[in-house]
Amino acid sequence: MKTIFKTFVALIVVLTFSSCNNDDAPYANDDTCQYQGFTFVDTTTTTQTLIPESDLTTDFFNTSSNGPEVEIYQTSNPGGFNFTTTVVTLNGTGTGTLNLNGNTYTVNVTCQRTGNAIGQEMRFDLTATGVEAEFCVIIDAFH
Repeated sequence: MKTIFKTFVALIVVLTFSSCNNDDAPYANDDTCQYQGFTFVDTTTTTQTLIPESDLTTDFFNTSSNGPEVEIYQTSNPGGFNFTTTVVTLNGTGTGTLNLNGNTYTVNVTCQRTGNAIGQEMRFDLTATGVEAEFCVIIDAFH
């Protein structure tokens, strides 16, 4: 019984320190990092995945003309859906550009998790008037 209890406590400690901040207020934070892709929380506080991570390509540009920059686009429709931002440092804030079917939107961006190598995860919280969405993506290319 002591071994099971110690294992349970150790698991709780590990999960506490490795949890991901998947959603900001007014919605509860998600600790499981299970929503990879482009997601949003609907009016019933249910996370909806608009584009799964498997259909997103993430390019990290270390030396673009704007400095470090990330471009995320829908692999099957790059001209119809893409996002760029220079907000690539942990807890960094700023703006990004979201293009949806020919419409361009400037969105507020918070970098919740950062990476700088192929295979590393990046997380971005996007907000605009009355809207919150998130990217949870894996870096596919490093330039």
